[in-house]
Amino acid sequence: MPECQNCGAFVTDAYARVFTPRDVDEPRVCPDCQDKIRDGANIRDARSPRDP
Repeated sequence: MPECQNCGAFVTDAYARVFTPRDVDEPRVCPDCQDKIRDGANIRDARSPRDP
């Protein structure tokens, strides 16, 4: 099962397939990562707080 590289949370195979490059099996961030966001091909800290 794929896991988020940032927080270790479980992600589905479909999520990993869509949000990871072809040669990477586990995403760098997931929806549970409130402090990080995808910015193109990079990952960065969120500029504003994310309240669930």
